[in-house]
Amino acid sequence: MSPLIEVTDPHILDGSAVLIDVRGGADAHERYLAGHLPKAVFAGLDADLASHPEDAANGGRHPLPTLEDFADTLQRWGVTPDSHVIVYDDKAAAMGGARLWWMLRSIGHTNVQVINGGLKAATDAGIELATGDHQNEPAAAPYAIPAEYTNTVDIEEVKQAAKDEGRVVIDVREGVRYQGITEPLDKIAGHIPGAVNLFYSNSMSPEGKFLTSQALNTLYSEVIGDVLPKDVIVHCGSGVTACHTLLGMEHAGIIGPKLYVGSWSEWSRRDLPIATTEK
Repeated sequence: MSPLIEVTDPHILDGSAVLIDVRGGADAHERYLAGHLPKAVFAGLDADLASHPEDAANGGRHPLPTLEDFADTLQRWGVTPDSHVIVYDDKAAAMGGARLWWMLRSIGHTNVQVINGGLKAATDAGIELATGDHQNEPAAAPYAIPAEYTNTVDIEEVKQAAKDEGRVVIDVREGVRYQGITEPLDKIAGHIPGAVNLFYSNSMSPEGKFLTSQALNTLYSEVIGDVLPKDVIVHCGSGVTACHTLLGMEHAGIIGPKLYVGSWSEWSRRDLPIATTEK
């Protein structure tokens, strides 16, 4: 199954899939209530797709929720292991949509797709939005979860990988953050020494959709080279936009790169070496 689904696909509106609208920010639920795809349930990036540690130095700003909490959330949304899940957000999958896609894939749920272009693509196609809240009938039992999220790495593995010529660590933040010129969200500017920069939005067309799979393969291959996908680590500021790149990689046929969930928000708080390229 392709990780992306076009807004013209009938499964989006025919009621056969569990449709999930993911929003981030303090006004996330208000934006959802003002307009969402018909029968889409609301998912909050902070409320549903992350836990809330007291110290971002241990796990970053958006660590994954416990598997038990995620299982309860999926049950509340009516998701079962047999569900076709379609997700989207209002940021062309750059915030919550790709994060939820990755989380589901990480627990073994393969029947999940992200709307290419997100909410904007739907409104551009003339789909009439619904307002107010929508709730699905909860699933009969909590989702049966594995022992752990797969395809993640911790900070210790990143330390080693960044120094290993046989591995690649990709930082998908904007260039000025990677270079150490500015840092709007975390305490220190710069990047992990040895990490390479590939801004996540380079994978998008001017219309806010992913480039073709062939174009994406070329884009990512220029950075990855001959390194095997399983030896590629992707990170961002807090483990959210990195999922956008992981989604693009899967669409490009590059299967197996791993997510460093803690990302820069964890690394920059741990008194570790920091690199910049500021002139």
